[in-house]
Amino acid sequence: MAVVEVKVVPVGTGSASMSSYVASCYRVVEEEGLKHQLTPTSTIIEGDLAHVLNVARRMHQEAFAEGVERVVTNIYIDERRDKPTELADMVEAVMDEV
Repeated sequence: MAVVEVKVVPVGTGSASMSSYVASCYRVVEEEGLKHQLTPTSTIIEGDLAHVLNVARRMHQEAFAEGVERVVTNIYIDERRDKPTELADMVEAVMDEV
């Protein structure tokens, strides 16, 4: 199980706003039915690494489908193999320390 943060940044759109592009990319994640969390600056997706990376690729391509000529996508992968973990578990572990 992997937790992957995906940040898709459309470049050169002529506007400071990115919400419509982000919404299009976010819909890709929702269509896949994976556990996910939208944050102010990225989307965090939980699932099988190969599946999540395929979704991240589709998110990247979605920005081009929306007419953007340049897209920068950052992907952060946290994959743990010693025990199963989920988004909620990771947050709970931190909150237990607070």
